[in-house]
Amino acid sequence: MTGVNRKSEIITFKVDESLREALKGIRNRSNFIRSAVIAALEGGCPLCHGTGVLTPSQREHWNTFIRDHSIEECEKCHEPYIVCSHQPKRKTKQRRKK
Repeated sequence: MTGVNRKSEIITFKVDESLREALKGIRNRSNFIRSAVIAALEGGCPLCHGTGVLTPSQREHWNTFIRDHSIEECEKCHEPYIVCSHQPKRKTKQRRKK
């Protein structure tokens, strides 16, 4: 977006001594922290938003969803992924439903 005046905001946070020491040697800490936060936000679970816990309502929706889906393991990268039971299956190792 050229020509758009974007305002920056300063956000501060507390860190323990070990994290402070680890960050000392990084030349551009602001850029490093900004990149780390963006990466963490982009990689978060779309259902629990990175908390790792489902609310009772989310669990109810998940239980409905998983009836027609399974969690399988990719043979190439060994990462889990969701497969719809209404689509042809790829060759994978079956994982237990959660």
